[in-house]
Amino acid sequence: MRNGLLKALVALIAVSLAGAAAASDVVIHAGTLIDGVSPVPRHQVSIRIHDDKIVAVEPGFTSAAGAEVIDLSTATVLPGFIDCHVHIAAKLPGEGNAVEDWLTHTDIDRALDGAVFVRAMLQQGFTSARDVGGGDDTVAVRDAINAGKIPGPRLWVALEPIGPTGGHEDPRDGLDAGLRHAGWDAGIADTPDEARLRVRQHKLRGADLIKIMPSGGIASSGDDPRAQLMTNDEMRAAVEAAHSLGLKVAAHIYPAGAIENAVRAGVDSVEHGAFATNDTFALMKARGTYLVPTLSVFEIYYAAARDHPETLTPGTPAKELANDLLPIRNMPLALRSGVKIALGTDLGEGDHTLEFELMIKAGMAPMDAIFAATRNGADLIGASDRIGAVIAGRFADLVAVAGDPIADSGQLRHVAFVMKGGKVYRQGGHATAEGAD
Repeated sequence: MRNGLLKALVALIAVSLAGAAAASDVVIHAGTLIDGVSPVPRHQVSIRIHDDKIVAVEPGFTSAAGAEVIDLSTATVLPGFIDCHVHIAAKLPGEGNAVEDWLTHTDIDRALDGAVFVRAMLQQGFTSARDVGGGDDTVAVRDAINAGKIPGPRLWVALEPIGPTGGHEDPRDGLDAGLRHAGWDAGIADTPDEARLRVRQHKLRGADLIKIMPSGGIASSGDDPRAQLMTNDEMRAAVEAAHSLGLKVAAHIYPAGAIENAVRAGVDSVEHGAFATNDTFALMKARGTYLVPTLSVFEIYYAAARDHPETLTPGTPAKELANDLLPIRNMPLALRSGVKIALGTDLGEGDHTLEFELMIKAGMAPMDAIFAATRNGADLIGASDRIGAVIAGRFADLVAVAGDPIADSGQLRHVAFVMKGGKVYRQGGHATAEGAD
């Protein structure tokens, strides 16, 4: 009798496990598929998913025994979008006071803000993102997403940008020079040895990549966006240390000469690149260096400087008004050069799909803008084997829009469906229970 009960129990467990396995099988019927690999869309295909991975993409509308069918037969399905330049806890400018906010909020506050903003990114269709300047808060949010505690994109994080005293990311810019905080020196490097040490410390603390600051910036007090502030030796030391640890290097740079020096030092991507020339882009193309143009941040900060200058940090409104209109005017040079481009916004809070509109306005073809947000972003991150394409073996990270985003690129700003890792976070234009956690 005992043996009979044991056999019955085993059979019951087997049936339960089989039911659980079947429940994790999904088939998506896509009316049109832009797969992130081919420039030619496919029509009426089925995307088979098991657990968190795509297992097959088949012609026609097929099904599988026990699989859930998601009907997107009138929609266009694409890979989940990738934003290669975010700051997950960054608030939109133009509201409140930037200095007051900086001095009255802790990393815990920023982590909580980041948890809200990454949820919104995911709802906009961004299933992966690269945070290129945060701190322990960004590591905490990344790990919480990975553990399934909060919804958000897959995150690769860089911790504090590495740069010189008085540079773009020196937290003391514009403040009383006597003010100190335990974490404010975490990105400061004034020698090659210090740059090398900061890279190693960032890796120890959980960084997935390194961000350096070779030039001054715009949204900071006291530094010049047209000046190179890191030495060539400092850049080379940081890049060599990062690459030896398997970390890629993103470089915030504006002026052409500084970009060229950083490219020769081996950086993997140029962030912003606002004042680059034809020669600069030719060098970047020859070296395989990515451009991440971040047109959104210039658009948004220009409006804030024009309409609410009192909300920005001291001395920055004039820099914004003098420089923020240049990057989008310079984009045609980059497009004609053939340099590799990945989508990046430089936003945390806000609508990350704005970047599609601005890149296309600057002359990029809609399909190229989609590639910038999918396969190119995956390549820049170093995760082409996992994200950025709708093919077998990749994560089931998918978005869908109602219409044709090639004929009507505005569709990219109205994502109706979001799946990340086989879980649906948005459906019918609304957050699901998973997406609203």
